[in-house]
Amino acid sequence: MSKQKVSAGISDREAEVLALVGQHRSNAEIAAQLYISVRTVETHVSSLLRKVGVPDRRGLADRAAELTRTEEPNEPVTELPSPLTSFIGREREREALRTAVAEQRQVTALGPGGVGKTRLALAVAADLASEFADGAWFVDLVPVTDPAMIGSAVARSLGLGEQPGRSLDDSVLTALADRHTLLVLDNCEHLRDGVAPFLERLLAHCRRVTVLATSRARLMVPFEQVYTVPPLSLRDDDAEAADAITLFLDRAGALGWPVDPGQLDQVAEICVRLDGLALAIELAAARLPTLGLDGLTASLADPLRLLVGGRRADERHQSVRAMLDWSQALLTSEDQLLLQRISTFVAPFTFAEAVAVAGYPPLEPMAVADGLSRLAEQSLLTTVPAAGGLRYRALQAIRQYQTEQLTESGDLTEVCARHLDWCATTAAALVRRSSATPSAAARSAAAAWRSEFDAAVDDMRAALAWAGDQSDHRSAAHHLALALAQLSFTRNLIGESQRRYEQAAALADDPAAAATALRRAAEAAGCRMRGEDMYRLYRAAADTARTAGDDTAAARDLATAAITVYRMSDAFAEPPAPGTGAELLAEARTLAGEDLAAQAAIALAECGVLSDTTAPDPGETSGDTAASGSSAANSAASRAISLAERAVELARKTGEPLAESAALDALAAAQWWGGDAFATAQTTRRRVELLAAVPVTPGSALELVSALAEAADTSIGVGDLTGARRWGEQLRDLPLLAERGDFATSRLLVADALAGNATDVLTASRRFLDAWEISGRQHAPALGAAAAAVALVHGLRGNPSARAEWLSIVDELGAAEQRPAYNAVFDAVVLLHQGEPQRALAALATDPDRLDDRVIWIWRHWYVALRAEAAALAAHPEARDYLAAARITVAGNPIASAIVDRAQALLDNDPARLPTIAAAFESARSPYQQARTLSLGSDSTATAGRAALTGLGLTAGAADPK
Repeated sequence: MSKQKVSAGISDREAEVLALVGQHRSNAEIAAQLYISVRTVETHVSSLLRKVGVPDRRGLADRAAELTRTEEPNEPVTELPSPLTSFIGREREREALRTAVAEQRQVTALGPGGVGKTRLALAVAADLASEFADGAWFVDLVPVTDPAMIGSAVARSLGLGEQPGRSLDDSVLTALADRHTLLVLDNCEHLRDGVAPFLERLLAHCRRVTVLATSRARLMVPFEQVYTVPPLSLRDDDAEAADAITLFLDRAGALGWPVDPGQLDQVAEICVRLDGLALAIELAAARLPTLGLDGLTASLADPLRLLVGGRRADERHQSVRAMLDWSQALLTSEDQLLLQRISTFVAPFTFAEAVAVAGYPPLEPMAVADGLSRLAEQSLLTTVPAAGGLRYRALQAIRQYQTEQLTESGDLTEVCARHLDWCATTAAALVRRSSATPSAAARSAAAAWRSEFDAAVDDMRAALAWAGDQSDHRSAAHHLALALAQLSFTRNLIGESQRRYEQAAALADDPAAAATALRRAAEAAGCRMRGEDMYRLYRAAADTARTAGDDTAAARDLATAAITVYRMSDAFAEPPAPGTGAELLAEARTLAGEDLAAQAAIALAECGVLSDTTAPDPGETSGDTAASGSSAANSAASRAISLAERAVELARKTGEPLAESAALDALAAAQWWGGDAFATAQTTRRRVELLAAVPVTPGSALELVSALAEAADTSIGVGDLTGARRWGEQLRDLPLLAERGDFATSRLLVADALAGNATDVLTASRRFLDAWEISGRQHAPALGAAAAAVALVHGLRGNPSARAEWLSIVDELGAAEQRPAYNAVFDAVVLLHQGEPQRALAALATDPDRLDDRVIWIWRHWYVALRAEAAALAAHPEARDYLAAARITVAGNPIASAIVDRAQALLDNDPARLPTIAAAFESARSPYQQARTLSLGSDSTATAGRAALTGLGLTAGAADPK
């Protein structure tokens, strides 16, 4: 980033953040670029809002250019690796490829291994980076062995994580949808089956993205333009030396072995023999200190050293193979063997890891150490500095060549088996660490655990891909797949976790083990909000359990599939046909026998299936049918509560916390349906407490997200804003929601908005908006209350344009389609604050008893209390009736009851009672309502109230209109 000149009071780090806000980057992108946490970015942005004096992120972005003047022109963000050596020559090729990339959306730099495709592509990307508003990004596909992981590799380079309900591929497409970016995909040839469909989707979805790929074969995708990278020039009449000779001289000089001008003809001969291949020339130059030009010439002249194995390769590979044959012929037999064995590593590895895989007879551990050093010195290994120490890496062409050597010698299976054993051991150790009871020490080691996993995961994937096809290693592959599934989940790679659990099921020899893996896969699918997958996998688990002869387990799976249709209804793109749940439930009953766990699962399924069949039509609660509709609703609610209580009792007897949590969820829903808000809140708190000590698994994570969200919601419903904030904070901090800032912050936004914590709302709203935009501005009605809460705060701050903007977001989320009651509640709060009780009463005109429970939900107490206050302030003739009815409804709710008391005092024209009511709001941790109550008083009380409102960052409001 260019050096910034910043306004006084803004720190250097804040200036960096401000400049990136001005580029309209999300908090996640800023955090990735500056190597800080998202929470730290939020803190800096909040500080900048105060210092700059603007209300929101948009205003901050508008002021960014004015406040941060760069001493140099701003450059787009460029994430390209820095070459360790200079780029030599290739001016014509560079210009030709640069022109192709500038004119075409997808260009493939084609050529054999070692020709220099990567270095040329990087040079061109660096040349063009400034012409792409969002810079250039490099993705190394060498460590990737699974074609399905292309999106994962791109996401890693872009600093993206997986979002529930969205695959990593979709996350990449969403992140790049509006970006003007150059994406360099390096080494695509071994993944063409994955690269081709990924590129087709990328180019179709992201119309401002250009892709420069390197490959040994065409990718065969639409829009592809191929540029064949030639070898380095061997003759150049217009220059002092050809590119191939210049490269040799440069690398030799870097080693401290300059070549005498009189020996240029000999250098030219070597380069011609190596066909101008950049990698071969670099390796030859690296031998100069030990062989000299005469020795190099003699080695290259020896056909046995040059062409061994060359005739078995196709024409594209012959020169590289010749170079590698020659290079290997110069090694000792021990170093040859070591290089072959370590070729199984797909990612950089340490000395200890090399010993674990390669250090067996005839190689001793110390021989491995010495051999690694010699191989690095001879450029057959590159060294990679890392936090945990030096790592080594073999180039892709060398790895492929050595693997062929192992195959020919018959040693490939043994080496791959040892690599598999190392992966399994590493995975098991990481599983133990990731499953440890949380502690301060464990938390401090979390970053180290993630780094170790990231360093090893590509090798685990490669070992699993090999072992899955080996009948003698199916058991090891099964256990590695299970470990990788668990580790992926802990690392928040939920999509891969599901895939690995399904892979483990396919590799299991025991049907019971396969069924268990399918259940874990179903839970992971639930965490991804993939209802269809969850349902499918439980059905598959049931079929597998029956194959194993375990009918009771099959009954549990069928019942769980049935309840999934109801519990996860929002997560189905197309739910199963009506009646499917009842059919599954009937089949489960025939298999359950007397098994307690099966009976508990069936009892839980009955809560959804039977309650669904007895629920009254919401339309029957008006007109002449209101009484009968109310009676039917009460009867159905009582039946639902009875079913849920039975499910809870059976689940508790099983001793399985997750089963009990699911049953408590059903009970809470039935209690709310029955109108007992306080019992519902208590049940949701029981659920959270039950899950507090449960180890983190896909199943427990899914339950905990649900429990915390409902605990926060129901706390709002009964006027417990402290509890709502506590549960909201715990929800926000769940690792599973790290990439879902919109969902994670949604409950906090509502609690803080109702409390009047305007600064916290404005800070969190930016994370909410960033996450929602990254997700592709998804249709998500469940998030409507959060967006409406932000609009509420802007209304109380006297910012109608910002309020209108957030209300449009409510509509875009799809919340307006349901016409939820919070819209009326929040509108009424703003209108009452502005001194417009008649309009507030109009917003709350519908009798709450005529509203569907799904519409009024947790807002009943707020609705009736504010309705009563609006009626009192508007001098409505039925105001006292409204107050009497509201007092009965909200009894026990500290905030709603205080609102009713305030309305009564205002209707009675008794302002002397207001300070006492304000104290009740203070006890309920509702600073906004406390300040507003005082502002409605007289003289000094009103002055103190208006000052308190201003202190909260809100307007002083309007005095009592009477």
